[in-house]
Amino acid sequence: MVEVSRTFTVAKDRAAVAAYLRDFTNATQWDPGSQDNVQTTPGPVAVGTVWHNTSKLVGVTTELDYTLVRDDPDHLRFEGVNKTATSSDDLALADAGNGGTQITYRANVSLNGAAKLGEPIMWLVFQKIAGETVRSMTSALEAL
Repeated sequence: MVEVSRTFTVAKDRAAVAAYLRDFTNATQWDPGSQDNVQTTPGPVAVGTVWHNTSKLVGVTTELDYTLVRDDPDHLRFEGVNKTATSSDDLALADAGNGGTQITYRANVSLNGAAKLGEPIMWLVFQKIAGETVRSMTSALEAL
């Protein structure tokens, strides 16, 4: 399994941060790999909502279906699956004072079968894009 975690603070209140991040369609604005996210279940965003995600990392395009599995005011979790990988995005939110929010973002991916041999490369890729993710997410949230 490949895991990356970053903790950072944004100058936006927790309610606004949670409202924005809980709609995974917005991930195209803060996730460097996400190219397209389309909500595939009808209705408002809630636990069980599914998005079809298309991502591109190191020149490889992959598609996963992500489900919102935790939707609390201070914690969001999305889980994605396809034939070769299981992925999760976990976002813990805490009040940081001065109206800001501390975000602890954890991304995990487990590759299946022969693809598992690529985990050391994916670890390097995740470490590289983690900083880009923090910058992109901070910019997107503070522009709200």
